Amino acid sequence: MYRATSTTMRTGYIVTSATRTGLSLLAAAGFLAVDLASAFAQEGYRNRRGNGDVMLVTPEGEILDYMPGADEVRTMRDRSGRTVLVDNWGNLVATVVPSDDYRAYRRQSDVDVYSNRRSRDRGYGYSEPGDVTGSIQDYRDPAYRDVVPPSVERNDLPNSLPGLIDGGEQAAIDPQYEEPLRQSMPPAISVKSKSRAEITALQVFLDREGFSPGVIDGKMGSNVTKAIEAWQQSTGETLDPNNTEDILERLRMNGGLPITSYTITAADAAGPYVASIPDDYAHKAMLPHMSFTATSEMLGEKFHMDEAYLRELNPGVDFTIPGTIIKVINPGENRKEKVARIVADKARKQVLAYDAAGKLVAAYPATIGSSDTPSPSGIVNVERIALNPGYTYNPKINFKQGNNDKILTLQPGPNGPVGTVWIALSKPTYGIHGTPEPSKIGKTQSHGCVRLTNWDATELAKMVSVGVTVEFAD
Repeated sequence: MYRATSTTMRTGYIVTSATRTGLSLLAAAGFLAVDLASAFAQEGYRNRRGNGDVMLVTPEGEILDYMPGADEVRTMRDRSGRTVLVDNWGNLVATVVPSDDYRAYRRQSDVDVYSNRRSRDRGYGYSEPGDVTGSIQDYRDPAYRDVVPPSVERNDLPNSLPGLIDGGEQAAIDPQYEEPLRQSMPPAISVKSKSRAEITALQVFLDREGFSPGVIDGKMGSNVTKAIEAWQQSTGETLDPNNTEDILERLRMNGGLPITSYTITAADAAGPYVASIPDDYAHKAMLPHMSFTATSEMLGEKFHMDEAYLRELNPGVDFTIPGTIIKVINPGENRKEKVARIVADKARKQVLAYDAAGKLVAAYPATIGSSDTPSPSGIVNVERIALNPGYTYNPKINFKQGNNDKILTLQPGPNGPVGTVWIALSKPTYGIHGTPEPSKIGKTQSHGCVRLTNWDATELAKMVSVGVTVEFAD
C-alpha cells in the first residue's frame, strides 16, 4: 500500500517592487541575457538532426513548443516508418513531420482521432495518432526499430499511486455528472513577433493573477495561451499579449517589475542537496531526502522559473556562493481565494478552480492521464491533503520497476514521484500532485493522476479543503 506522510512545507521567498519603468529600461537592467525566437525548439531539432525543414507534432496534432532533451526521449520508428520521440515511460511525445506535410498529417490525425474514438466507444483497443500504443513491450515488436539504441531498458514507476487512499471503495458518481460540461474559453489573440523580455512580462502577469503559464521561460507556448484564455474567462476582459505597455502597467499595479534582484543566502547554498536522483527506486529509497540536486534547481522552483532560463539571466554565476546577487522572476504572492470546485479538463490539459459563486479564480497547466492509464471521468471529492508527502512503492500493487520486488519507502522531497504535494481524491489511487519535472507539465502524459508544478500544486492545496468536488471533463 502507498501512504503519504505530511511534514512541514518550506515557504518561498517573495520579493516585490512598485517601481514603474519601460521595457527598454528592463532590458538595460539586465532583464534578459539573450533573445531567442519562439521557434527555438523546432530550429534546434532541425539543425541538430539535419533533416531539413521539419516539425515536432504531438499526438493531438499540435506543434510541440519545446525541444526535448537527449536524456528525456528516445528516437524510434513507428509502424509507418515515421520518426517518433518516445519518453522514458514509453509514451509518444512527438512525431517528426516535414513542414510541407504537416497539413496533410493534421487532416489524417483528425481522421485517426475520430476512428479511435469510435473504436473506443465500441470496446476495441485504440491508440492515439502516430502512437505506438504506449506500452514498453510494444517497442520490442519487429515492426519497430531503434534509430538511437536506448542506453537503459527500464520501465519507470507511474505516478498513479495505488494505496495512497485507505480502503477500496470506488467513488460514487452521480449519472448527471458523468460528462461534466466544459465552459468555452474566449480565444487568445495571436502573439506577433515579441521578444523574450515581453513574453516574460506576460508570463509573470498571468502567474500573479493566478492563471499559471507553468514554468516561466520567456517563450510563448500552449500553456501561456491557455492561461490567457482562462484569465479572459474569469475577468470578462480581453488581454492583448501584443500590447506590452498595457501588460507593464498591469504589472506595476500588481507587484512591480517582472524581474528583480535576489541575494543567495547561506541557507540556499547549504541545501540539503543530493548529487543526483537515480532512476532505480531501490536507489531512490537509499537517499535521506528526495532533495534538489543543485542550488540553481531550487532557485528555479522557488521563483517559478525554468532552470535553464535562470542560468541565461545570470551567465557565468556560481549559485553556490552566499552573497551572490542574481536576477530572478518576481512571481508575487500566492492566491488565497477559497476554492469550492475543481475541473480537470483533459482536453485542455488544464486544472480550473472555481469559488462557491462559480467564478473561475485560478487555472493551472496540467498533465492528466494517458491512453493506457486514463484519468477517471465524472465527479470525485478531495479526501485529504498532504504537504511534503513520502512515497511507498509496493510491487504487488504497481507493475514491477526494474528488479525491485520488495516494498520501498522513499523520503519526502521536491524530487519525489509526487513532488511536494499530494491532494488525495475519493477515487482510490488518484490524486492531484506536484512533479520533479516542472518544465514538462502540460506537454507530456501522466499515469492517470493530475500533475502540476510543485508551486501550482502548493497554491491550489492551500485554497481547497476536504470535500471539494473535482470534475474530470473529457
